[in-house]
Amino acid sequence: MGYISPRARIMSKSISNNVTIWGLTVIGEGTVVEPFVVIGHPIRSKLIGIRNKPSIDELIDSVSDGAVIGRNCIIRSHVTIYEKVELGDDVETGHNVLIRENTRIGSGTRVGSGVIIDGDVVIGNNVSIQSMVYIPRGTVIEDNVFLGPNVVITNDKYPPSKRLDGVKIRRGAVIGANATLIAGIEIGENSVVAAGSVVTKDVPPGKVVAGVPAKPIYDVEVFMRKRVEYESQTP
Repeated sequence: MGYISPRARIMSKSISNNVTIWGLTVIGEGTVVEPFVVIGHPIRSKLIGIRNKPSIDELIDSVSDGAVIGRNCIIRSHVTIYEKVELGDDVETGHNVLIRENTRIGSGTRVGSGVIIDGDVVIGNNVSIQSMVYIPRGTVIEDNVFLGPNVVITNDKYPPSKRLDGVKIRRGAVIGANATLIAGIEIGENSVVAAGSVVTKDVPPGKVVAGVPAKPIYDVEVFMRKRVEYESQTP
């Protein structure tokens, strides 16, 4: 059985059974929440403070600041959204997604199945995040970015260290499948990272990089021409 906080404001009529909604959560009109979703999960320090006490759902509810989910979103089954998360309108998740605290996701963004967003992350509008992507704390992803399957973003250049340095991915960038982005780098606007690359340095705007370590191979106009040619071919 689920639990819905009496403090939550739910404006949608499409909330499934077996959903847990804690704290001061707000869910906008038209949003679909499938079974076995948790929204408003409190951070670790709050859970430590209430362990070994009875009435656990009520206690968790009492310490949760809740999350804000916009209008016409789709939250698929087995998704966990922590407190202090904000999702814009028309955000859609796959299954088994984890979105940790203090994350902000813009409108029209798609988050694929198995994605982990580890908190303190800013994601813009109309971003496409494919399945199994890992996004650590401090990452900034601007509008209209594409992240292919299994992209790994890092924030610790010499792990485990006390210094975390987030990656910035600028507007319109494309990151191919299985690419790894090393802590502290910036991916320039409208640039492309080829599949399987390991990016250790900043990528200039409008450049395509590939390899281990990744190096520029041509301008993005060449990539766009190749894509048009590929799309025009008959399978």
